[in-house]
Amino acid sequence: MSEPIISKKTLYEFREYLVAYSTVRAIEIFFDSADILFDDTYEPNDPSARRTAIEKYYHTIDTTKSEDARKLLCVFEEILSQLELRIKDASPYMHTDTDRKALDRLNLRLRHDGFVYKEGKIVSLGQVPSLTHLESIAVTADFPYLLRQLERIESSIDSDPWLAIGTAKELVETICKSILTGLNKPLNPGWDLMDLCKETRKELKLTPDDIPNTNKAADTIKRLLNNLATIVQGLAELRNPYGTGHGHEGRARGLKPRHARLAAGAASTLALFLLESHRDAKTKGEPPPDASDHKHNSQSALENQ
Repeated sequence: MSEPIISKKTLYEFREYLVAYSTVRAIEIFFDSADILFDDTYEPNDPSARRTAIEKYYHTIDTTKSEDARKLLCVFEEILSQLELRIKDASPYMHTDTDRKALDRLNLRLRHDGFVYKEGKIVSLGQVPSLTHLESIAVTADFPYLLRQLERIESSIDSDPWLAIGTAKELVETICKSILTGLNKPLNPGWDLMDLCKETRKELKLTPDDIPNTNKAADTIKRLLNNLATIVQGLAELRNPYGTGHGHEGRARGLKPRHARLAAGAASTLALFLLESHRDAKTKGEPPPDASDHKHNSQSALENQ
């Protein structure tokens, strides 16, 4: 039987915090927002309405499954975020020692499970941080194919480094195709990874020529953008002899998890940068053509791979 990703003690601590400092309606909002089901038929035999409500949500979760655990972590993120904000905005005349102790206690429980809360996000200790950020985007934007790729990378880094390396390359391809399709740019079936990245950078105005020389540190920014192509090229070369996309002779030993973690880190960092650049362009009032079709087109690009 698989070990739980989130321990019973951590579930208990967050439950008791909500019981003490929240309302039934607030509890429903926390869990409903994370798409966690409510088992109305389950009766935990507890007189507390708040505790009963939480247990009815907990009862639908399998903490040995990464997808379920991720939903719970989204709930815990929101709880910690609101608690942190309350401490920050507290009046000088208010006593916040209780809130600080609660925050420290909940953070400690998460650390025992191998997680850390930082800058509004709960990430796994030793995990590639940008993978977690990409997972949040995949869930929010409803990109199930991207989510499956991220899960495959995470689960195979230690157990199957070749699979992680191959999927890391595919991850960058997925992001580039999604962005280009969302921008209503036609895809050439003959494009390889380098072509896709080049076209994506071009459409997002991320080529060195798009950085005005009058900008501060323009030369540094240009070098960093040039290095994007080097990162992608490195992923492609790494996959050829060691990834899952090619056959290998029987004596091939493959690479270590640390090499797979390097590939995953480079791919997820680049993918996250491209996605955030695309999002920032829209936020600044530069929507892509037919922006209303962006989500539909992006979804099609992901599902048709």
